[in-house]
Amino acid sequence: MTKSLDSYSIAMEKLERGTPPVEGSGFLGADLDPKEAKVILIPSPWDVTTSYRPGTSRGPEAIIAASHQLDLDDGSFGKVYRAGISFLPNPDFIERMNAFLRIRAEKVMADLSEGEADPGDLAAVNEGSAALNKYVRDAAVEALESGAIAAVVGGDHASPLGLIQALGDKHPDGFGVLHFDAHHDLRNAYEGFQFSHASIFHNVMESVPAVSRLVQVGIRDFCEEERDYMTALGWRGSVFYQRDLFKRKARGETWDTVCKDIVSQLPPKVYVSFDIDGLDPVCCPSTGTPVPGGLSFDEAVYLLECLAESGRKIVGFDLCEVSPDPNGESEWDANVGCRVLYKLCGLVAKSSNLI
Repeated sequence: MTKSLDSYSIAMEKLERGTPPVEGSGFLGADLDPKEAKVILIPSPWDVTTSYRPGTSRGPEAIIAASHQLDLDDGSFGKVYRAGISFLPNPDFIERMNAFLRIRAEKVMADLSEGEADPGDLAAVNEGSAALNKYVRDAAVEALESGAIAAVVGGDHASPLGLIQALGDKHPDGFGVLHFDAHHDLRNAYEGFQFSHASIFHNVMESVPAVSRLVQVGIRDFCEEERDYMTALGWRGSVFYQRDLFKRKARGETWDTVCKDIVSQLPPKVYVSFDIDGLDPVCCPSTGTPVPGGLSFDEAVYLLECLAESGRKIVGFDLCEVSPDPNGESEWDANVGCRVLYKLCGLVAKSSNLI
């Protein structure tokens, strides 16, 4: 049975009444019709190429469930829900394709450890990943043409390429990317996967000329290939390694000063890409590739607040790599993830004067 959707006024009444959400209801406990939403969230239940451990494909649904206990008056951006936020339905065909291709991707990774992968398996994964990109791009174009802001909720970090490509078409004058992550994600076709989660920003910088600048924050796990690629980007790339951020604070700089330095590297239009593993793993113990160190939750939020205060236009965002506890014993990853998502919605809503 198809779920009935609410108009904006009915959805707002439900949320402002403060009654407990009904089990199975949408983000924040509302079921706002995407046709009436101003912020449209595109779920990407995808973790085909995750190289350490899968699970992020269950991120979108876990975030929605966790959002039912989220208090709605946000300390950073206020009554964010009033912007009108709607998740698109979870795409069943992507879920099915993810389950099938994950098996073939694991076979590729196992074969590579012993020599050479089966070309058929590799081709199937790459073709399926291209299909995911098309789904995301088509959904993003439809949202943007309706006048809404489009965002992706992953899934692994391969998920948002189609959205960034769609934004490149909409903003040919250019925009920058503020990228929170433990990793550069600048590898070229990692493990042979053309659209690997470890290659997202290599693919972006090669295929989206409208991305005028990539500013990365929290990076602390990388290879020589990635560092060389970042250096070769020249003026198009800037990175704030986590170790350098720690040293600056240890030597007396305030986080406010550091954040203003980061924001100063960005052009007037900005896309935010938030990999949850950019945070300290205490916030995301189940994510696919956790790395010690990272930003605290408050440090990341303060940077988003500084970005909002700078007056830059936020054109879109993604939140990726939120993975529920594989043993089902804790909702912590999803609890943190839904709070980061609400902050990102607040950032983009404030930027567009929706709240």
